[in-house]
Amino acid sequence: MTIRYLLLLFVMSWTVGAEAKLNLVATTPSMGALAREIGADDINLEVLAPPDRDPHTLQARPTMMRSLRSADMVLAVGADLEVGWLPVAISGAANPRILPGRDGYFEAAAQVNLLDAGGPADRALGDVHPVGNPHVNLDPQRMAQVGQALAVQLGKLDPPNAASYAARADTFSAKVAERLEDWRKVAAGSPGVMLYHRDAIYLLDRLGIPLLGEIEPVPGVPPTGSHLKRLLDEYSGRKGVIIYPLYKSSQVPEKLAGDLGWEAIKLPLDPAKDADGDGYLSLIDEWVVAIASAKK
Repeated sequence: MTIRYLLLLFVMSWTVGAEAKLNLVATTPSMGALAREIGADDINLEVLAPPDRDPHTLQARPTMMRSLRSADMVLAVGADLEVGWLPVAISGAANPRILPGRDGYFEAAAQVNLLDAGGPADRALGDVHPVGNPHVNLDPQRMAQVGQALAVQLGKLDPPNAASYAARADTFSAKVAERLEDWRKVAAGSPGVMLYHRDAIYLLDRLGIPLLGEIEPVPGVPPTGSHLKRLLDEYSGRKGVIIYPLYKSSQVPEKLAGDLGWEAIKLPLDPAKDADGDGYLSLIDEWVVAIASAKK
């Protein structure tokens, strides 16, 4: 074997290593959008959950395990949102890099303060999250914080690109800050929103918009007739809007909205599966317009 041949092998191996990308797996499209925004061309990405499915109720599948087996990092929402399937999928993947506690495991909810924390850990009370409400993805400011933390974590796994990750996180934070005041202006004066589930309370809180109750009397439990009557009695004669997710039947929210004289709007909780940061911000635009529609 000649010296020239050995040198060629060395150069080829160095080039392949230099161009290697981190393999990321995101549990939801919102986490995927943030990963694309911060990781850009330095990552390969797979997203496990489609935007029209309830991430509480997915099941671990062999395809998930195959994706996780080669992952350098898994990006979860956390706060037990994926507790019914992600631990099983990670266990089946047999990939020590992405075990909780390793640099390859990242939870958005662990990076920010959570609302609704401190409730009882009793599944008899429904789909409860005692560590806090996990639906941080609908708060763009918290997602900007998550993006900053993600950049740091990616930099640990990929030091040569650490500065690029940090710069993209700063750019995303600036985009959020630039649009936040406009979102508040558009939503200002809205009399409030009734949700199906407490999945948008972070956005309502960020914009200072009242929550007018939830169609679910207990998280994850279908509404009863008596609960719907109570909502009708309490909010009759008032203005508001009902916003509910894609994966819920329209029958109950549309009927209740009709009885109240309101509009019922079905919206995704996540952007498209292939969205980037701009796609995520467009989702927030949709929600803000829907919230503002209650002023009509």
